Amino acid sequence: MDMGIKEKFGRLWEKYFDGSDLPLSFYYADEAPQASEMPKPATDHRCLIGDLAKARRGKNVAFNAEVVGCAGGRRYLGFATEPMPDFEYFLSYGIPGKLEGERYKKSPELVRGMMTSMPAFKAPGAFIVFKRWDKLMESDFPEAVIFFATPDVLSGLFTLAAFDEPGNDAVFSPFGAGCSTIVQYPYLEKDAARPRGVIGMLDVSARPCVPADAATFAAPMKKFVRMVENMEESFLTTGSWRKVRRRIVAASKTKK
Repeated sequence: MDMGIKEKFGRLWEKYFDGSDLPLSFYYADEAPQASEMPKPATDHRCLIGDLAKARRGKNVAFNAEVVGCAGGRRYLGFATEPMPDFEYFLSYGIPGKLEGERYKKSPELVRGMMTSMPAFKAPGAFIVFKRWDKLMESDFPEAVIFFATPDVLSGLFTLAAFDEPGNDAVFSPFGAGCSTIVQYPYLEKDAARPRGVIGMLDVSARPCVPADAATFAAPMKKFVRMVENMEESFLTTGSWRKVRRRIVAASKTKK
């Protein structure tokens, strides 16, 4: 990890996004940092997003395939490559007496069509480690950053991501599970010729695990470093942003 970028972002984040939560980062490793491994789930299902609340509070957390308590989570973190059995029914109207459907798609046929373009990847390490930005060490090599952001903060990140781009698609918001939008999609963007930011956590099933006023913005490190380098010559220095920033400050005081 470039400690210069770490320090620079921390200083500018405090300057322009006063009081807002620091982002998380993640990377893959063959061993988990000390005291970071999550326990195996006590039930058949446990959502990764809820466990990330610990990381947002500053505790390093690490997951391997055995402790991710959700078939979708294992796939979107790269620990499995195939979807769960009967996924097309699970995401649509289910199978009576066997499987309750989430009804996020009208029919299994629509899900099958979507599945032909669903990305997948193999995790390059046995563990995925999540750390808050201020907990990163020089020996860490984060793949991406993840902000849990209010609409005002999200607007700043969205606009900053487009600052040095010629088009209007520097950020995208794919349909998918909450964990796919903070891990899978930003991880795959790191290898793109033109990596994009990802707006996510719009998954209805994951929403109860995050604050009501938060969505996510994630970006691979290559994209994020450019965003940091652009901060002091961007709209963040203008009167337009100062108006938004006043609301961010007011909200952070109310939160405390």
